[in-house]
Amino acid sequence: MAKSSGAPHLSRRALNRALLARQMLLERQRMTALALVEHLVGMQAQVPSDPYFALWSRLKDFVPGELEGLIEGRRLVRLAAMRGTLHLLTAADALTLRTLVQPTITRLLAGTPFGRETKGLDLAAAMATARTAVDETPMTLAALRKVIAAEHPALPAHAMSYVFHYTTALIQVPPRGLWGRSGAPKVTTAEAWLGKRRTGKPAADKIVLRYLAAFGPASVMDAQAWSGLKQLRPVFEALRPRLAAFGDEDGHELFDLADAPRPEEDTPAPVRFLPTYDNVTLGFADRRRIVPERMPAAPNAWAKTFLVDGFVAGYWQLAEGKKTATLTLMPLAALKRRAKNDLAEEGQRLLVFAAPDAKGTISFAS
Repeated sequence: MAKSSGAPHLSRRALNRALLARQMLLERQRMTALALVEHLVGMQAQVPSDPYFALWSRLKDFVPGELEGLIEGRRLVRLAAMRGTLHLLTAADALTLRTLVQPTITRLLAGTPFGRETKGLDLAAAMATARTAVDETPMTLAALRKVIAAEHPALPAHAMSYVFHYTTALIQVPPRGLWGRSGAPKVTTAEAWLGKRRTGKPAADKIVLRYLAAFGPASVMDAQAWSGLKQLRPVFEALRPRLAAFGDEDGHELFDLADAPRPEEDTPAPVRFLPTYDNVTLGFADRRRIVPERMPAAPNAWAKTFLVDGFVAGYWQLAEGKKTATLTLMPLAALKRRAKNDLAEEGQRLLVFAAPDAKGTISFAS
C-alpha cells in the first residue's frame, strides 16, 4: 500500500463518517431501491433477506414489496459478481460487471476441487448442454447434474455443474430472493432472463469511480479487495488528475472524488441494524473504519451486526414464532444508557418492519 506524501490526512472517524454518508447510513434517504442499488454498485445478497434489511436501514418508507416488484420485474437480479459472492445488481450491471470480474471468479474455480477435477478435460460440449438446459427451464444445480450426466456420462457431472456455475453469469430466479417467501435456488443465464446479450465488460476506470462514490475515500488495495480485481494501480494512476488524495492514520494513500461528501468526524451517527453481510463491512482491505480491529467471531453464521456511533458494536438476531418475534441484541462491549435506548427504539421499528403482525420484544444478551 503506497504511503501518502504531504496529502491531507483523515482520521478513522472521518473515514467512517464519509462511508456512512455515501452508504446512506447517516440519514435515511427518500430515493428508490433501484437507484440506491445502482449507486452502491450492487448489494450483498448471499442471504436472500439481506438486501431487504440493508435497504430498510437506508431508505425512508421502504417496504419489501418495492424490492420484490423489482426482482419479479427483472430490473434487479441476484448473481455472483464481486469476489465471486452473490450480489443484487441492476439488470444493466448484471450484463457488464460479471464480465469484468470473471477473471477473478475463474481464479477461484481453479482453487476448488471442481476446478482441479476437471482440469484438462474438454468442457465445451457439456457447457453448451448446460446452457441450453437452464435457458429452456431454470433449474437447480442438482437437477442440472442429471442433465449433464445423461448427455455426457464420461464426465464428472457434479464437478461440471459447478464449473458451469463459476464460468457462466447465472441468475437465481424468483421466488428465491423474495420477502417472506423462498424457493430452491433455480438458475438461468443472465442473457435468457434479461432478454439481452452482454455487451462486453465496462471500463475499469468507470467502476473505480463508482466504487469511490459509494465507498471512498479508499486505497488501491481497498478497491481490489472489494472487487476481487488485481492490478488496479495503473487505473488509479490514470485517474489521479481527477481525484483528491488523502492519507489515513497510518500514512497510506487514499483516493476520492473531489466533490464527494466528507462530513466532519464529530457528525452524529444514528444506530443502524445491518444484515448478515453488508457492503460497508466487506468493501475494504482495511475495514477498521467501521469494524473493530479485534472483532469477536459471530455467535453463528446468520448473526447480523448493528452500529453504534457509526461502528460495529454488536450482533443481533430475530427469532419469529407464530405470533411473537424476539429481537436479541448481543453487544461486543458494555453500552451506555443512551446507546441502549437508541437501539431499543430502532429495534422496535425493525420489529414492525420485519414482523408487523407479531408481538415483538427486545432483549439484550449479557
